[in-house]
Amino acid sequence: MGRLVAAALGAPFVDLDEEVERHAERPVAVLFQDQGEAAFRAAESACAREVLAGAPTVVAAGGGFFDDPANRSAAHARALTVYLEVEPATAAARLEGNAGRPLLAGGDPAPILAAMLGRRRAGYLTAPHVVATDGAAPEDVAERVVSLAREHGGW
Repeated sequence: MGRLVAAALGAPFVDLDEEVERHAERPVAVLFQDQGEAAFRAAESACAREVLAGAPTVVAAGGGFFDDPANRSAAHARALTVYLEVEPATAAARLEGNAGRPLLAGGDPAPILAAMLGRRRAGYLTAPHVVATDGAAPEDVAERVVSLAREHGGW
């Protein structure tokens, strides 16, 4: 989604998971395995601070990013934040076959995602904009985010 938005805006794009992998010089799953979730979250926060301090960029943050109040505060202060709302069953279907998600390992992803959403939803809803994605084509969701960026984000 972020790549579609960035392309439409003519902006750079950063996926925070990919940025963490670049800095850590290893995949997120290996970082989780070797050092645990806390190390990943610290790396994610550091990468986000670096990206947010730079030029305007479309950033894809992982689902746990907004669990941290400091991350939410930094993002809201420096960026237009948009919550891409998705039902757990839809997210599970989209992630089918993606073995690189350590928090979804070892079980049916739908109930795991539902539990995560229950814990994280309040943080997600601090975003001033919510775009529902269930049943929508990626291009339509991207178009809505681009409209928000132009209307509220100065793009």
